[in-house]
Parts: sequence; C-alpha cells; structure tokens
Amino acid sequence: MGRVMGLDVGTKTIGIAISDPDQRLASPIQTLSRRSVRIDTARLQALADERGIAAVVVGMPFELDGSEGRSARLARQVGEALGELTGLPIRYVDERYSSVEAERQLIAVDMSRRRRRQVIDQAAAVLILQSYLDYPEIADGV
Repeated sequence: MGRVMGLDVGTKTIGIAISDPDQRLASPIQTLSRRSVRIDTARLQALADERGIAAVVVGMPFELDGSEGRSARLARQVGEALGELTGLPIRYVDERYSSVEAERQLIAVDMSRRRRRQVIDQAAAVLILQSYLDYPEIADGV
C-alpha cells in the first residue's frame, strides 16, 4: 500500500501529515516555512522519498461559494509541481474549515495559544489526510 502524505498549503507555511503504511491513521509530521514553489516541492520530495510516500493529498481551501481563490490556486500549483517532480499521484480534497476545526480541537485539549500557532498547520494536515483515508471517494471531486 504505502504511506500517504497530506498537505495543508498556506501562503506562509505547509502543514504536513503522513499515514501509517496501511493508510488508516494520519499523524502530524512537521510544518515547513514557505520559500518558493520550487524549493518547497524539493523539500517535500525529499520527505516523500525518506518516508516511502506512495501518494499525496493536498487540501483545497475553496472560497465559501466553492470557487478557487488565491489560496486554492497556490495549493493546486504546489500539488501539480510536486506531482511533476516526484511522479506520485496527487489527490485534491476540499478542506474548507479544516484550520477552524483544528483550532477548535487544540483549544479543547487546553493547548496554549503559542503552542497552537506552532502546530495548527500540522493539525489541519492531519484532518485533511484523515478525511481522505476515511473517505477516499471524496478526492478529486474538486
């Protein structure tokens, strides 16, 4: 089967999560500070190679009306560049509200505001990836 990597692509950071080899559970890995699409995808490729990644799931932060705004275009740009660089299958899932839900969950476990800022993107990547692992049919319906 192989592991799946989930990405929460933002303008300043990329939250990263990966699945277990059986593709049942998503776990947070790290948050990358954004540099450029070329540099970011090279860093993601190295991580994918190191972790034995078989596919990548990219969250698409659509606008409330379902259109692709600037953030969604950036996420697609990173996904497409990563797919070209690695040859891995790239799947896209609607991730509206993932950061809001991640924040809610981190507050519920009484995490400090400072610590939440450090891990929010990873937590959102976990939610994106876990939704794909639980319901793979949702991918690419975007």
